[in-house]
Amino acid sequence: MHPHATETPLPPSPGAKPFYLKDLDFGVLAQCIHCGLCLPTCPTYDATKLEKHSPRGRIQLMRNVAEGRLDLTEAFGDEMYFCLGCLACETACPAGVDYTRMFEEARADIERAGILNTEKRNWIRSVMLRGVFTRPWLLRAIGRALRIYQASGMEWLVKKLGLLRLLPKTLRELEPLTPRVERDFSDALIAEVETPKAAARKRVGMLTGCVQDLTYSSVNRDTVDVLLANGCEVVTPRMQHCCGSLHGHNGEVDAARDMARRNIDAMERSAGSLDDLDAIITNAGGCGSHLKHYDHLLHDDRNYAARARKWTAKVKDVHEFLSVIGPVKPTGAGAEQTVTYHESCHLCHGQKITKQPRELLKLIPGLKLVELPESSWCCGSAGVYNITQPEMSAKLLDRKMANIAKTGAKCVANGNPGCSVQLEAGMRAAGSDVEIAHPITLLARAYREEK
Repeated sequence: MHPHATETPLPPSPGAKPFYLKDLDFGVLAQCIHCGLCLPTCPTYDATKLEKHSPRGRIQLMRNVAEGRLDLTEAFGDEMYFCLGCLACETACPAGVDYTRMFEEARADIERAGILNTEKRNWIRSVMLRGVFTRPWLLRAIGRALRIYQASGMEWLVKKLGLLRLLPKTLRELEPLTPRVERDFSDALIAEVETPKAAARKRVGMLTGCVQDLTYSSVNRDTVDVLLANGCEVVTPRMQHCCGSLHGHNGEVDAARDMARRNIDAMERSAGSLDDLDAIITNAGGCGSHLKHYDHLLHDDRNYAARARKWTAKVKDVHEFLSVIGPVKPTGAGAEQTVTYHESCHLCHGQKITKQPRELLKLIPGLKLVELPESSWCCGSAGVYNITQPEMSAKLLDRKMANIAKTGAKCVANGNPGCSVQLEAGMRAAGSDVEIAHPITLLARAYREEK
């Protein structure tokens, strides 16, 4: 079998049209005015100084494919997957280029054409993207097994005996990125409906995520506690599905649509109706950016298009939501702590949420917020980029770690689980005791200290 032999593409979902670059509105493709203001903001261009590794260069490649001047080739596919998808270019762009849409549809084209297919790659994508991350029960089973391995002493023994040397080189290099799985998942920590002690002023749905559910379920509990402290009744559907961002960002549009439908259905079952909710809350920057695009993802689905529009209108990042309703200020004395803030790319560039997390942190008694140099520069996590592009990811992490060290902070606040996994791996490698914490966790601690 040729290493890039074409695999039979997945059929599109019923009632939904496939995404293709050639079908994009010309106005989307022609928005780029080639001014180059995006170049200094692009991590891959900054590292290589090659035009093809810049947003402007990639947009020209995508336009050439859309207009039939360039074939879908292995080189084109490699370039689209070398992009972090951090969207810093969108923030810098004076012309309002919709890079997200072009980028995701280019990757969908790549997967349909099968230009990067190998037996190994197809197997990994089938097992992980279409298997594990579409089945929450299976993801949790893997999480429980990993928890036993980490908490029982088996992990320590394996490392002590040097057994990791028996693994293939790629797995040995990935091992330091293994996240720490928490003891309980979100369903065990959060009831399906929780009400504040005083009369509720808002009713919200709570999204617990997939990786977040395994590795940061305590952050989900903290988020619910903060919402309760701010007078919200919280509805949390059981055993939630992945939001579909991993699928949408990696060309698996059909699976992304399926995840969107399942999440809408789950929220409606628990809440009664989307109309009965004032907001749907997400506390993960990367997930939130995707969740706010369900309307585009399902715009051709006759059964879900209207519901997806309602969903998109109600999805709010937790920092954004609290800023709108007016957060309750903690009244305790608060222990002195120096904190810096790393901005999740998809929270900052995708959702344009930058000041709200800082405002919440400044509410906390005793907390001194020190600005992080290049706070919005990607840490190298970028979904699964730290797995697929480990060399570039490591360079970006080293840069981020050096900037954190300059602040002298003992805690880095960050609102995205992917970034937290990456930063925690960096701290472990450096032998540092700097804590990585969600801003909402720090706020929840302040509320608890009052009691």
